[in-house]
Amino acid sequence: MAVYFLVGNSEWQDIIQLRRQIRDMLIDYWHTYSLFSINWWLLLTSTIIFFIIWVIILDKRRIIEIASFGLIIGTTTFIMDIIGNSLVLWSYPDRIIPMITPILEIHHAQLPIIYMIVYQYFSTWKSFFIALSTTSFVFSFMLEPLTMWLGIYEIYHWKYIYSFPIYILIGCVFRLILLKVKQIEKAE
Repeated sequence: MAVYFLVGNSEWQDIIQLRRQIRDMLIDYWHTYSLFSINWWLLLTSTIIFFIIWVIILDKRRIIEIASFGLIIGTTTFIMDIIGNSLVLWSYPDRIIPMITPILEIHHAQLPIIYMIVYQYFSTWKSFFIALSTTSFVFSFMLEPLTMWLGIYEIYHWKYIYSFPIYILIGCVFRLILLKVKQIEKAE
């Protein structure tokens, strides 16, 4: 029975070397083309504006509940984005921070904030589903094409229509989970 150590494996070392080259190329690209570009400023200012709006309209009596929903959504979309990016389904030429391959600004700030607003203001399943479907439509068929047009987002093996049910599904699944957790909490 042979034991393989990845440290000595030449194929693994080749992968590490390629990852270092990609890292260096991403940083160079970011310094040359992204940093302080119009898209960079757009991402930065829109993220700040979304955060300010959220802080202003946030129901402070439900901050833990609403923020938990947003954190779960942000974490899920971040993981899904890592997978999609790793599979080269899409990529992000422009971003605020070069070291994080998925676009942190959208998937860990703007998108969760919008989901939290929907969660906060639409308390019945019917109103939540309608608002979430509308939001998913805007994300999939308006914002994704807009970010494509701006050069912030590029798709290779993906279609906007694929995103639409995913946006709805993650919102509904995590609302259901959070409501169940709240029921358990109240029963104690």
